[in-house]
Parts: sequence; structure tokens; C-alpha cells
Amino acid sequence: MLLYLVRHGETDWNLQRRIQGSTDIPLNETGREQAVATGRLLARRRWDAIYSSPLSRAMETGELIARELGMPGPIPVETLVERNYGEAEGLADPELSQRFPEGSEVPGRESREEVVARVFPALMQLAEEHPDQAVLVVSHGGVIRSILSVVDPDRDHGRIANGSVHSFRHDNGSFELIAFNDPIEEESLEPGAPGLDEQNAIEGREDAGVRR
Repeated sequence: MLLYLVRHGETDWNLQRRIQGSTDIPLNETGREQAVATGRLLARRRWDAIYSSPLSRAMETGELIARELGMPGPIPVETLVERNYGEAEGLADPELSQRFPEGSEVPGRESREEVVARVFPALMQLAEEHPDQAVLVVSHGGVIRSILSVVDPDRDHGRIANGSVHSFRHDNGSFELIAFNDPIEEESLEPGAPGLDEQNAIEGREDAGVRR
């Protein structure tokens, strides 16, 4: 079974480098263009189902991709929602540094381990429901980063850009990474396009700590 995780298109908060998390911010026009471009690239292959986080930026990305594929719209899965960043949501990097200096706790923030505890079983269930099929899941940068921390923990994966696609294989009850930034979508990434760590200061802090 093949599982492809897609990050939603850009939002105004991504553009402003504000932490979104579970706050429901819609796509902007660039994000819609990214979703259509990703859909056209994904149309090179055959897909059996599309699922999505219920947040509007992910659902609309999934709807635009589904239109390009000639498929029904995505099925929402509540547990695929983005990581909750607690009181940091809505803050840009300078505001985050002022209110919550590096090393301090952010009240209400969901840990990566907690994200994995709710998302991984949902992905396993989708895999079991779609044996020998290819499934698209539209979700979020924090979710994708959390899954990578379990499936492929020993590698520094780099940017998780808006509209990017990351492929996994499910076999014998486990997932393995096929390709981070799967070549199916390389054309959709603008040179130097910002990734999750640049748009979300908390993710950037945590990944810098891992690299050190």
C-alpha cells in the first residue's frame, strides 16, 4: 500500500510567518495555485482515495487536487488536524521570542509525541482499509514532520514546503519512507520557496535542536 502525505497550500499566515496550528486559516490565492499545480503533477499516477485534515486550508487543497484528478473530494479525518501550538498560535517569530524565549514552555502546546499518538493510528487504519492501493492524505507541516520523526528519525529532511508531497510504503504493519519531496512534485516547488521551519518558529527551534 502506498501513502502520499501532501502539505496544504500557502495561507496568509504562512506568508506572514505566523504560527497556525489548529487555527483555521484559509488558503490564499498562491496556495490555491500551488494546490492546482500539485494536483496536475499527481495526475501522472493513479489514485484510489483522498483523505484530508478537516481544517479548511487542507480540505480546499484536497478539493482542488481531486478536481485535477477527476476524483470525489477528500474525506475529512479529524485526527489528521495540525499540531496545536497553544498560546503561540497567531504569533510571528519576534512576538514568539518576546513572549516565550527559547527554552521556555508554551502553554497548551502539543508535543510531537502527542501528535504521533493521534495521527499514526489514523494512518495505519487507512493503510489497512486500502490494501494494495495508493492513497493521498492532505495534512500539515507539523503533522508530516512528526510522522517523519518516527518513520525516518535519523535523517535531516529539510524544507516541508506548501504543496509538497512525501511518499511512504506500508508493509507488514509498518511504514517506510520512499521519498521526502517525492520527485513527482519537484516541478511545483519554486526555487527557495519557504518551508515549515521558516514559517513556524517553534518547529524551527525544535529541528535546530535535533540537528545540533
